[in-house]
Amino acid sequence: MTTDQTTDQTTDLTHRTAVVTGASGGIGEATARRLAAAGARVAVLGRRAAELDRVAAEIGGLAVVADVTAGPEHLADAAARVRAGLGRPDLVVANAGVMLGAPFATAQHRELSAMVATNVTGLIDTAHAFVDDLLAADGPADLVLIGSVASTNFWPGYATYSATKAAVAALGRGLRVELGPRGVRVRTLEPGMTASDLGSGMLDAEARERLAGFREAVPAIPASDVAEAVAWAAALPARVNVAELVVLPTVQG
Repeated sequence: MTTDQTTDQTTDLTHRTAVVTGASGGIGEATARRLAAAGARVAVLGRRAAELDRVAAEIGGLAVVADVTAGPEHLADAAARVRAGLGRPDLVVANAGVMLGAPFATAQHRELSAMVATNVTGLIDTAHAFVDDLLAADGPADLVLIGSVASTNFWPGYATYSATKAAVAALGRGLRVELGPRGVRVRTLEPGMTASDLGSGMLDAEARERLAGFREAVPAIPASDVAEAVAWAAALPARVNVAELVVLPTVQG
């Protein structure tokens, strides 16, 4: 396995099989790299085939082209391809998400629906596609839901985005009650300002400018810092679950 990091005892994930969605860039790619560096077998899922192939080749992983908004049958097929290629996963990082800011009164409906479809429905479908694998795990089993500090922090133009991330937090709490007693650690990780291309596709020009200004005012942490938190929590003893984790730049406060 080729990685750019070495496995250490504090994040030893040898013998774990991981799935990371939205893994063609940003937090997803960084997480896939960190889990592989910790010794895990990693399947990278996403829509951009060329980028997935690049990441998979560099970490010795498995690339599975999949769109979390394509419905449960599509994701069930993706899960089957992961099992065929790597075996049953016991660590699933549901990371795929979109952030499309705009004043609510003038926002394009296709952007609003895209955030709900990806951030909420797509995340639910991802979790459901792999839940049987997690329940069957012989050892630690982790479902990591990547949310955002926007679940509790609010900015003009991001009401719908915040609503989708609040839904992620609520889903995590509900699934912990249901799956925790069955041995699955359900964890919600909420990043603050993180270096990525999130938001680059927004249609509203003023929203893009405001986001750029915010990123200048609050220097972002690299995606690898968020990935480090994912790996650290996954490597804890099976009896311990860091249920909710906020990772943000110190200066963000």
